[in-house]
Amino acid sequence: MSQQNNRMTAIVCHGPEDYRVEQIERPHPGPSEMVIRISACGICASDCKCWSGAKMFWGDQAGGVAGWVKPPVVPGHEFFGVVDELGPDAAAHFNVQPGDTVIAEQIVPCDRCRYCRGGQYWMCEVHNIFGFQRQVADGGMSDYMLIPRTARVHTIPKGMSLADAAIIEPLSCAIHVVNRSDMRLDDVVVIAGAGPIGLMMVQVAHLRTPRKLIVIDMVRERRELALKFGADLVIDPAAEDADAIVKSHTGGYGCDVYIEATGSPGGVIQGLELIRKLGRFVEFSVFGKETSVDWSVIGDRKELDIRGAHLGPYCYPIAIDLLDRGLVTSQGIVTHDYAFEDWDEAIRVANSLDSIKVLLQPAAGPG
Repeated sequence: MSQQNNRMTAIVCHGPEDYRVEQIERPHPGPSEMVIRISACGICASDCKCWSGAKMFWGDQAGGVAGWVKPPVVPGHEFFGVVDELGPDAAAHFNVQPGDTVIAEQIVPCDRCRYCRGGQYWMCEVHNIFGFQRQVADGGMSDYMLIPRTARVHTIPKGMSLADAAIIEPLSCAIHVVNRSDMRLDDVVVIAGAGPIGLMMVQVAHLRTPRKLIVIDMVRERRELALKFGADLVIDPAAEDADAIVKSHTGGYGCDVYIEATGSPGGVIQGLELIRKLGRFVEFSVFGKETSVDWSVIGDRKELDIRGAHLGPYCYPIAIDLLDRGLVTSQGIVTHDYAFEDWDEAIRVANSLDSIKVLLQPAAGPG
């Protein structure tokens, strides 16, 4: 990395709705570490909820719950970039060379806890995630970014478009969700929420060829994209009776698989109504507030199989391969890009229904 300028542009999170564009010190790698030059970083729904002050990120002082975010921190976990500087032994450690295009998974595992030692690194007990913990896991909304020794790094093919490379992280999450559902050929599948990751779930689920793939979302443009990506049927829950429609396609029983990707309590309640007895309910979303349901539905009434899905473990190589082969696309999903300096406008658009996926780029303008 050039030593001519040790400062860089970054977005720095200081607290809820207090994110600032600043000039900060550029990172330098230690042993088995590297620095990448950021190509792009997406704004995730979790970034929006962190920005807005959701309790799961900032805790509850009145209730004595400590916050998870450790500011000041550079946000951003949907990043990729080019290897710029390698610390001692880093080339062999990560199997990369300067100039390679790479991505690191969202989590920085401790490699010491029972989960990491058991191969379940995505559930690391320490659980540092890029973009939420200062210094140990500063994120990708900056010109340059430090990749620590324990990061899981993957190389991106040279010919992949910027937009496709920018969705590798959320696509990996989508693949993990579909895998968790144990989706079968004779399943009727409902995906609730056609945001960026929901639309990627649609594409991945379509590759699994379930008997019927149904998508529920209130935004017309997103429903149209879901149809383009392989959904058999789309439902507007604000104007249509989702329960009646799903039951009409399942002999009155309900769907076999319900994937909750709305991040809204209503999506959970809806799913418990739409799913059949002995069905598989997969929860992926990050919620801004608590959800209350009649918990007896899960056991006494339907004996449901409730499964969580977190991050995209072991799915990054699959995501890269699907994009490289043209089986999944970012077209229609990546709708806007902004320079880091335009953060205020970028987060406003990302936190609205005017966009699907918003990217931040060094020296990029609004798109």
